[in-house]
Amino acid sequence: MNIDERAEELASDLGVDREEVRDDLQKLIDYDVPAEEAVQSLRRKYGGDGGGGTPSAKDVADVTTEDASVTVTAKVLTAGTRTIRYQGDDHTIYEGELADGTGAIDYTAWNDFGLEPGDTITAGNAGVREWEGEPELNLGDSTSVSPAEDVEVPSEVGGDRSLSDLDPGDRGRNLEVLVLEVEERTIDGRDGETDILSGVLADESARLPFTDWDPHPGIREGASLRLEDVYVREFRGVPSVNVSDFTTVEPLEGEVEASETGRRMAVGEAVDGGGAFDVELVGNLLDVRDGSGLIERCPECNRVVQNGQCRSHGEVDGVDDLRVKAILDDGTGTVTVVLDRELTEEVYGGTLEDALEHAREEMDKGVVAESIAEDVVGLEYRVRGSLSVDDYGANLDATEFDRVGDAGEERARALLAEVDG
Repeated sequence: MNIDERAEELASDLGVDREEVRDDLQKLIDYDVPAEEAVQSLRRKYGGDGGGGTPSAKDVADVTTEDASVTVTAKVLTAGTRTIRYQGDDHTIYEGELADGTGAIDYTAWNDFGLEPGDTITAGNAGVREWEGEPELNLGDSTSVSPAEDVEVPSEVGGDRSLSDLDPGDRGRNLEVLVLEVEERTIDGRDGETDILSGVLADESARLPFTDWDPHPGIREGASLRLEDVYVREFRGVPSVNVSDFTTVEPLEGEVEASETGRRMAVGEAVDGGGAFDVELVGNLLDVRDGSGLIERCPECNRVVQNGQCRSHGEVDGVDDLRVKAILDDGTGTVTVVLDRELTEEVYGGTLEDALEHAREEMDKGVVAESIAEDVVGLEYRVRGSLSVDDYGANLDATEFDRVGDAGEERARALLAEVDG
């Protein structure tokens, strides 16, 4: 929405000072008040009737972020409910997707219009805001919602999805999943200390992390469940399932089969996607990076200690540990693979105590990393784990690390020769 143009229009309609209207409108937008709600609020403030005329009807595909408000006739694809904190108060919102024959669009309703998947409605004077670069409809006090004749849509009606189908921003989704992992945690929430559940869900298509913000007793390890009305956020570059107090949790009679393998991807594809949960990459190890082998961790936060100093807790007595940070390349891209103590011990062929003894004998901690590098650099490996991408690069925290065989060694030698110049 163009603030100056909208302020000019409002000032003309209401017969008030343009700059005063513009300042008020900007303040409301800065507080994340939906554009149409902000406009209607100012109409009421300055004595208008809150109307301003009925906006023209548009196909969903023609709605843009330049529209202040529109009228659309569409079918409700999904409908979800959750609570948000808005200007210090809790508000229940209703959200999902609408579609007509031309496309689909997200919506947020600030009032309960009783929308259900499969309903066809006409939403008059629906506000439009930009959300992650795309238009979204806002249905508020000034919006009229009425039944309409059924429209045919190419989109799937209803919220049932597989885990692999989920994307950040999805709302009103229904899942049938197996709870692989779950733990109780206490976090510093918006109302102080808050108990939550977190863990991993699985079905035949994928595995994803989840958070239950209103712990449900039925969510326990090994349970096969139907979850209705969850929403999806992005966490470390991957979709994360969010269970709320509006989510229904019901046990299933049969057991959900969990995917036994991670999603196989090329390194470049995984990195370009911004991250991936439970992914499998295959490539050649080009190098073992500094910070591998014997390390020390802070006893308070588990961060790696450098020269006896933790960046969060200052001088500490570090706790000995093992890890490997290695560069994996498959020709499409590179990623840093991080092995924890257990996997590092397997690669090293000894325990942490063995590594400490080795370092004492040689009077050099670096011999452990050197020994590991001699065994793994130039070989092809299959790595499974979760990939995150940030300003410092791409890192995969490995849960599995297996040598593929000799097939990739010729390619590895060629890559190493290219790196060495």
